[in-house]
Amino acid sequence: MSDESQLTTRDERIAAMLVHYEVERFYYDEAALLDERRYEEWLALFTDDAHYFMPIRRTRTQREMDKEFTRPGEMAFFNDDKVLLAGRVAKLKTGRSWAEDPPSRTRHLITNVRIVKDDGRTLEVESNFHVYRTRLNSEETSWIGSRRDLLRRTDRSFQIADRKIFLEQTVLLSRNLSNFF
Repeated sequence: MSDESQLTTRDERIAAMLVHYEVERFYYDEAALLDERRYEEWLALFTDDAHYFMPIRRTRTQREMDKEFTRPGEMAFFNDDKVLLAGRVAKLKTGRSWAEDPPSRTRHLITNVRIVKDDGRTLEVESNFHVYRTRLNSEETSWIGSRRDLLRRTDRSFQIADRKIFLEQTVLLSRNLSNFF
């Protein structure tokens, strides 16, 4: 291998590491916005045509695994566009959202970030999450799962154009589902 091809390979790896670092920072900053209840700033991370989808997971046999998750157009925990997300944020800001008064305390942990595809303009990114929430004096809930995002590059960072959230749980034991993933 020539010195020039080794340099290109090394440069490509460094460039890929930089993009990976930028994506991770984006996700960590997003998690901090949610944990600090800075929902309007969080909402600004989404494109105007964004889709936010959390299907329902069902227990299926091995031969029916293609039916494990509901699809768009079927029942879902969330099937929101940016306008619906903005409505949820506005409701939280009123202080009259019974499910969030007093507000939950959350911690969003993001891990196993993988860039699956990068065409120079958009990135397909997979990540795992653990969202821990505590409410009132003793109510505790944890959600664990994965996300598949389509991120669009902007001048300064990224915006979320599509988010699919896949919970590991098939039965949700929480009293409400008023938080964001």
